[in-house]
Amino acid sequence: MGTETLDMNALPKFALAAIALAVSSAAMAADPIKIGLTGPFTGGSSSMGVSMRDGVRMAADEINKAGGVLGRQLLLVERDDEAKNERGVQIAQELISKEQVVATVGYINTGVALASQRFFQEAKIPVMNNVATGSLVTHQFDSQPENYIFRNAAHDSIQAPMIVEEAIARRGFKKVAILADSTNYGQLGRADLEKALDLKGVKPVAVEKFNIKDVDMTPQLLKAKEAGAEAILTYGIGPELAQIANGMTKLGWKVPMIGSWTLSMANFIDNAGPGGEGARMPQTFVQEPTTPKRQSFIVSYLKTFNPKNSRIDSPVSAAQGYDSVYLLAAAIKQAGSTEGPKIRAALEDLRTPVEGVVTTYNKPFSAKDHEAITANIPVFGEVKGQRVVYAYADDQKKASEVRVKDANAKGALTQKK
Repeated sequence: MGTETLDMNALPKFALAAIALAVSSAAMAADPIKIGLTGPFTGGSSSMGVSMRDGVRMAADEINKAGGVLGRQLLLVERDDEAKNERGVQIAQELISKEQVVATVGYINTGVALASQRFFQEAKIPVMNNVATGSLVTHQFDSQPENYIFRNAAHDSIQAPMIVEEAIARRGFKKVAILADSTNYGQLGRADLEKALDLKGVKPVAVEKFNIKDVDMTPQLLKAKEAGAEAILTYGIGPELAQIANGMTKLGWKVPMIGSWTLSMANFIDNAGPGGEGARMPQTFVQEPTTPKRQSFIVSYLKTFNPKNSRIDSPVSAAQGYDSVYLLAAAIKQAGSTEGPKIRAALEDLRTPVEGVVTTYNKPFSAKDHEAITANIPVFGEVKGQRVVYAYADDQKKASEVRVKDANAKGALTQKK
């Protein structure tokens, strides 16, 4: 049989249309689904940012090896926002206009999230905040008919009451001081702490502020010490938190540090050394294999990225980053589309549970609730032996159970609008 050439002109119009559609469909199927990934991969917040990025990469790789989503591969478009608001704004515009992402995951710093999210909101492109915890993050656009901002991290209106409960009720301290950085994250967290203390009938004996890159906390610590503080409640990030611990060591004055989840950052633990031992903080995930899913996640992460001392720099960031991709993938699959409004609608009504590292997400969002984490999920971690462990045996037991979202979970403050 000789080689025959197909005469396109001889084909009827309906056949030509079918061929064109098939070619077009094949091309579309081959196109990757672009997902924005933004966080601080350099600078003082980088231990959170890099851990989050690696968790996201791991999830995307697993999904792609399993066939992708809608028959298409996920393509991460990564950008380093350097924890700078203005850089975050530039990146948001670039991801939308130039890269044409269908969604974005990330945001470590509350200030960067608040400055950048409006562009995604205007473009109707969903954002999955997987680390930034400022209470306002998911409420910027409450007045608008549709909200494209979601989160799978424990917001500060959950963490602040936990911190206060630990300090006042559980450990019996009557005099506490607050040290918070001057960023949006620190000051919004400080306000949440003061509100939680007020509900306990307690007024902090000192409320002090510090700036990013400050290396001498002596003035703030002296005021807390002179006021008789029995514990320091903190809202900041690793490098400056380490300076608080080191400052207490220099003064020969040691009281417990109890603060937001960032006390688990590697650059707090490593830079504080012995002075950081005993610090406690809320955690959605501690690097211990308390469930089969967590065990497989830890093994894969350590094998893939080989971190120093087999310790994830920021376990919470890595786990929440990983989970955020699976939540987004589930929404795209359910929507059968990469159109922003359809992904948003699917996220608000996920019909199939998503097994994550932090929890199993069963109906994690609704039209009026874009927070996947409720107050029953986080536990308390403690710095011990240069890593974070469970502070209480009950918390370790709790972490071994399947903890799902509970809209009635007590402990969260009323959300700020």
